[in-house]
Amino acid sequence: MKKFLLAVLAAAAIAALPASPAAQTAIPKSGLPVLTTSAGQSNDANTVNAVLEEADIKYDYCDVPTVEMLAAGVGLAGKTSAAGFHVEVTTDLVKYPKGTPYKTVILAIGASLKGMGASGLTTDSEEARVKKLIDACKKAKIFVIGVHAGGDAARGPAGSDNERMIDAVAPFADFLVITKDSDKDGRFTKIAAKTKAPLIKVDFALGMVEIMKKVF
Repeated sequence: MKKFLLAVLAAAAIAALPASPAAQTAIPKSGLPVLTTSAGQSNDANTVNAVLEEADIKYDYCDVPTVEMLAAGVGLAGKTSAAGFHVEVTTDLVKYPKGTPYKTVILAIGASLKGMGASGLTTDSEEARVKKLIDACKKAKIFVIGVHAGGDAARGPAGSDNERMIDAVAPFADFLVITKDSDKDGRFTKIAAKTKAPLIKVDFALGMVEIMKKVF
């Protein structure tokens, strides 16, 4: 699945030259280990993981991590995948043994009613879960990166599922990485201007590979 995603991203990137992200704003630095997760249970979490793999950045992943799993650090408390619950640990356990606190959490923003339903979630419960996770990150001084890779297709009218996931993440992110199509209405630009969080826009999701290399 991830190889297919990378092939699609690469084909899209060839179609046009992306603007230099460095020309827009400085890219902040963060540290490993990193946990990736979803805000809305769309397939964009797979895109984020594919980007990290292309950048040769090891990560832990869970689609619905609890605050307790976050606090348990690398290895996600030994949890294993089950129906509606997916865990993947690729972190280098020699450099970062199980239990090492996460320094960064990346949230892929994008709502899917099918994805939320598969995890036994509603928009309300997913929104509450994401907010609780971000609150825990703030208390633990974990760097939060919000990624919106779904473009215009993962947007919607005010109050829609996609916009609620943006509301849950973007105003609280330490760094925002998005595709240009995600910001046609300037919403992310306005949020970043208000919070002073660095915002990087790329033409295609594959452009996020070089961004993540510089972050880590």
